[in-house]
Amino acid sequence: MRTVLVTGPGGAGRTTVAAATAVAAARRGDRTLLLCADPAGPGAVLGGAAGLGAEPAEVTPGLWAARVDPADYFRTEFLALQDRAATVLDMLGARRLDGEELTELPGSEQFALLQALRRASAGDWDVLVVDLPPLRDALCVLALPERLRRLIGRLLPVERQAARALRPIMAQLAGVPMPAEWLYGAAARRDEELAAVQTLIEAGTTTVRLVAEPGPAAGDALRVARDGLSLYGLRVDALVPNKVLPTDSSDAWLATLAAQQQKCLDEWGKEYGSMWPLRPVGHLGRDPRGAADLAEIADLADLGDLADRGGPGPDQDAGRGPGPAAYGDPWWVEDRREEDGLLVWCLPLPGAVKSDVGLIRRGDELLLTVGPFHRMVPLEAALRRCTVSGAALTDGVLKVRFTPDPGLWPRTP
Repeated sequence: MRTVLVTGPGGAGRTTVAAATAVAAARRGDRTLLLCADPAGPGAVLGGAAGLGAEPAEVTPGLWAARVDPADYFRTEFLALQDRAATVLDMLGARRLDGEELTELPGSEQFALLQALRRASAGDWDVLVVDLPPLRDALCVLALPERLRRLIGRLLPVERQAARALRPIMAQLAGVPMPAEWLYGAAARRDEELAAVQTLIEAGTTTVRLVAEPGPAAGDALRVARDGLSLYGLRVDALVPNKVLPTDSSDAWLATLAAQQQKCLDEWGKEYGSMWPLRPVGHLGRDPRGAADLAEIADLADLGDLADRGGPGPDQDAGRGPGPAAYGDPWWVEDRREEDGLLVWCLPLPGAVKSDVGLIRRGDELLLTVGPFHRMVPLEAALRRCTVSGAALTDGVLKVRFTPDPGLWPRTP
């Protein structure tokens, strides 16, 4: 399944470009699902598709659309938890809550989106287009499955589940209650669900499509996002400058705005052109609405052509891509033990600034920080038997030097 994750700064037209991408895929004959995280849903731009719910509904031939529903997700999850804890609640004399009196809590949107992605990944779709939240929030959501799975693994390790039969005896010996069976079962189910979403995000057929209206504010947001995209291993298939004004206007005010946009586009071409294809979308002079307008936008930016791309482009070097998920694992290790006794772990971070990069070794993991983004990266087996002896950021690649620990490396006869 080809998956396109569409995001960008707020107000840039993410939903419009996502819908245009979905329309282009459906026109090519692909069975396409458009999933929208915006509470308003994609109905406004699709035209005549108001009232879309969490279940996919066909809006045009070959194109289905659905909306993430945080309220329904929170209600379902809370009521299920309440049923599992029924015995304890009855002992405490607590009164049950009805679904009608529940309103979602902050954070429900992110978890509802993950659940919707899991369900979509199990569907019979050729193309999945996801209209994500604004850029910073989208990056946090996409990093969430890996983080949550790590927390579950640390708090409820799988190996401890093997001692389920001994849990009552251990509880008596220790004098403290042991985690209940349902807790381990719930953790295993959650880990399985999160693994499905993580697999979808890290698949070689999944890419991010950035949408931004040319201007200084969007440029700043893209520079920050580039760090997060690189760190989390997310590959961008295109940067879509949206609402680009015509340059031949006789109106002096419009001509000035158009000139400012063109200057920004030139800067973006120099800064991002080697990494991300730029596909500008001209301003239609109206708010896009309906399949005809969306098809015009898709043609303007060649979005149908991009719908085919799920792997590295012909001009991209898999070894210098933006992260490990996109091309398998381009975070490669250089074996320099014969030259200077080192192993060097190379992590591509294009555009990163030295002052914004930090790393800390914690056991068998490396805590990487790039700007406002953080990621715990498991070390390869060989690197776990080494100590970190230094690091340097050179030409957009962070090179972490590891010195083999003589006590952990087998001796050469």
